[in-house]
Amino acid sequence: MSELDHQANLLGAFALAVADRTGAAMAAAGTAGNPTTAAALSALLHFLDRPSIDQLRRVLGLTPSGAVRLVDRLADAGLVTRGPGDDGRSRSVALTVEGRAAAERLSAARAESLRSTLAVLSPAERSTLDALIGRVIGGIVQEKEGGAWLCRLCDLAACGRDTGACPTANAAAAKYGAEAVRRDA
Repeated sequence: MSELDHQANLLGAFALAVADRTGAAMAAAGTAGNPTTAAALSALLHFLDRPSIDQLRRVLGLTPSGAVRLVDRLADAGLVTRGPGDDGRSRSVALTVEGRAAAERLSAARAESLRSTLAVLSPAERSTLDALIGRVIGGIVQEKEGGAWLCRLCDLAACGRDTGACPTANAAAAKYGAEAVRRDA
C-alpha cells in the first residue's frame, strides 16, 4: 500500500466519521429525517430567501419531481409554506415559524458536532487543518460539474464568505467568475 493510498483511506474514514457524527446529532435534534431534508432546512435558514422550487432543487441537486416531493413533505410537516414565485408561474418556498425553529435546532446541532470533532486539535493544528481543507475543497470545486452545492448545509455567517475566507466561494469565483457566484449564492 502506498502512502497516498493510506492517506486516501484515512480521509475516507474521517469523512464518514464526521458525516455519521453530524447526522446523528441532527437526528437527535429531531429536525431531519434524512440528509436532503436537513440540507433544505439549512439552506432556507442560512442563504435562500423565498427561493423558487427550482432554485431549491439546484442547490440540493434534485430532479424537478424530487424537489416537488420534498417540498410536499416539508409542507405536510408544517415546516414550509408555498407562495407565488417571481414570474407568476413558479412557486416560492419559505420556512414557517416551526420550520425556522427546526432549522435553527438542526444548525446548532451540526455546529456543535463539528466543534466537538475539532476539540482534540490545538488552535495551531486547527489553523493548519483549515488551510489544508480549503485547498482540497478548492480542488473539488474546480473539478465539480453540477449536482448539489457543497455549501448546502453551511452557515454562511461562519464560513467567512463575506470576508473572502470561504474556499468554496473563492474556488467558484475563480471557476465561474465573481458575478456568477454572487448571483447564484
